[in-house]
Amino acid sequence: MDTAKLLSEAKKARAMAYAPYSGFSVGAALVTSDGKIYRGCNIESSVFSPSLCAERVALAKAISEGEKEFAAIAIVGAPSGEEPKDPCYPCGVCRQVLSEHVDLKKFTIITEEAGKAQTCTLSELLPSAFVFEK
Repeated sequence: MDTAKLLSEAKKARAMAYAPYSGFSVGAALVTSDGKIYRGCNIESSVFSPSLCAERVALAKAISEGEKEFAAIAIVGAPSGEEPKDPCYPCGVCRQVLSEHVDLKKFTIITEEAGKAQTCTLSELLPSAFVFEK
């Protein structure tokens, strides 16, 4: 997996963000196990609850196209109009939603800090994921 390419795709996605309320644009690039990339950006609503995070947009696009196996996601975010300089990690809702579709110990989260890729697994960010037992 090429982390630089994935971060570049996340930055392209960020350029499409609709963030007039928070002023914080986020882009995500989700890669499947076979290398296909799905991009997503945050899409806000004036009533906030129905707003969508970039990670969930990318995941929804991939799942709606029949994808089921995911390897990694790159996420970049910063105030609109500024270049990202700090890592942008998924929110709690996104962590939980991702956990239901990936292998927690293998799925990689890629962020960027001062121009350098930073990686961790989803299990490191969500050590005690909620699991619904049927």
